[in-house]
Amino acid sequence: MTPLTRREFLKLAGLTTAGLVLLETGCSLQGHKATNSTGHHQAPAPTGNQAYLAVAHGGDPAAIVKAALGCLGGIQRFVKPGQDVIIKPNICVDYHPPEYAATTNPVVVATLVTLCLGAGAKRARVMDSPFAGISPTSAYAASGIEAVVKAAGGEMEVMSPIKFAKFDIPQGKSLTSWEIYRDVMETDVLIDVPIAKTHSLARLTLGSKNLLGVVSNPNQIHSDLGQRVADLVSVIRPTLTVVDAYRILVDHGPTGGSLSDVRQAKTIIASHDIIAADAYAATLFGLTGAEIPCVKQGAEMGLGRLDLSAVKVEEVNS
Repeated sequence: MTPLTRREFLKLAGLTTAGLVLLETGCSLQGHKATNSTGHHQAPAPTGNQAYLAVAHGGDPAAIVKAALGCLGGIQRFVKPGQDVIIKPNICVDYHPPEYAATTNPVVVATLVTLCLGAGAKRARVMDSPFAGISPTSAYAASGIEAVVKAAGGEMEVMSPIKFAKFDIPQGKSLTSWEIYRDVMETDVLIDVPIAKTHSLARLTLGSKNLLGVVSNPNQIHSDLGQRVADLVSVIRPTLTVVDAYRILVDHGPTGGSLSDVRQAKTIIASHDIIAADAYAATLFGLTGAEIPCVKQGAEMGLGRLDLSAVKVEEVNS
């Protein structure tokens, strides 16, 4: 049976932007029952020789993105012809160029746009909400992402305040509802592309924490941060998480400011499972997923795997 797209689900369920209705989809995460049935962005679990999680290393960011996705079955596993795709990088500031590792590597984002359009996507939009007081247009330009996305045929979208709507969070333990960008919830495919970096409150900003860029009033999430991020992940559920660890910010995150805080890890981590991707990314900082509250609490909610020992992790050099 072909899984419903997000748009098809919303039509069938007769939902309004006031909230989501809990439906059981019967999908599973390698034997773990999917406890959040609103997550129709999710890709199917891997089959055959497809890896559960892929890790690619190399000097060319575009090549290692392609190598990692190849291990997962290719972009066609996640994007079908005619689908609408939203790519969510980290574009939080407008005062550091990409070399400072505060924002997602532009080449990584542009490569994903190219791959999605090559797979037949109807369109590929890229968007984020920078920190308060920072203009999205200036942040998009300063990050280097805008220019390469447009050159690749993608669209940069400034997130409109009128497109945020309140959604129920049926599994939520700390949040029972929150305003989320409606297009993110309704798109067919959501690709989460964080840069791996330290964070003064969350310890690390990875795929889970990166989703605060698609909700309203993210600063209000900082109370009970780990659980609240996990609660949001339970309804947003990206189709694919691609952790940009080409450069990682190992100190003074999330904004950094010195090249001495940056390490060249030259790595891309990718999985349909956001918790698994975050858990592996944590090891680049000498940590485990269990030491990152939002990752640990997401795993406890059944949103993905913290322990990767029982799944296929494929590591390649490109």
